[in-house]
Amino acid sequence: MSDPRDALDAIGQLPDVEIDLAGAAIQLARIDAPDLDWRAAMDHLSELARSAVSLADDMSSTDLPARAGALAQLITGRYAYSGDTDNYDSVANANLIQVIERRRGLPVALGILWLHCTRAIGWGAHGVDFPGHFLVALEGQSTKRRNRTPEQQQAVVDVFAGGVPLAARDMRALLKRVEGLDAELRPGVLQPMSSRSVLLRLQNNIKSRRLANDDLPGALTCVEDMLRIAPDGAMLWREAALINQQLEHVGAAVRCYERFLDLVPQGDAALRTRVAIDDLRSRLN
Repeated sequence: MSDPRDALDAIGQLPDVEIDLAGAAIQLARIDAPDLDWRAAMDHLSELARSAVSLADDMSSTDLPARAGALAQLITGRYAYSGDTDNYDSVANANLIQVIERRRGLPVALGILWLHCTRAIGWGAHGVDFPGHFLVALEGQSTKRRNRTPEQQQAVVDVFAGGVPLAARDMRALLKRVEGLDAELRPGVLQPMSSRSVLLRLQNNIKSRRLANDDLPGALTCVEDMLRIAPDGAMLWREAALINQQLEHVGAAVRCYERFLDLVPQGDAALRTRVAIDDLRSRLN
């Protein structure tokens, strides 16, 4: 296969619905750890998809909890995937190749495997942008008894905990653990995520860990790869500019700030960016 960065550039031009989520995550993982056996990981994804399709063929129920239970039995049971509670902050937990090798990972990495299975089957599902803890929602429809019109439903599961279905009280408790005891469920807290957003959330885990370890060059590489799949990500351009500025890459910082202004030409952030550009240009002169 060609350079994984070429693959990411191609992904950046695709409509979101055409992105192969797990395949894209493998390309990101190849860049992060080029010596790993990515072909074996791709073979495993194919096996996982085939097993999921076979699982669905044997099911007659369209009940969402039943589907969630069947997927949990497949992914957590048969393939023994689980959340890594012992080494949660390890970068390996966000590298999908290593997640496949170790059968351990972060919520978003495990969620990508769940979404890979649901897409192979043809079941509706999406990632949930829950604060501090990625979740997966299975989608379905029920029919109201009175007028027999379809009604959209979803079942939210915690893939990090093995696919446990979450009721409202469970999500409220989870939110309180993340944001504090005063936190309550609110509109938007179960916001569906696009495939591109899921990939960015996966990579953000690697970037934040590199920043925590003062690895600015590594963090910059991660942001640049994120920009390959989201070339119009204004805040990513601004973050790339800030890291370049810290690394004294003045010309690169200016170019990144200018791209940010192309995307966000107005507002307080744009004003601050223009001041930063003027300051950097004065250093070049």
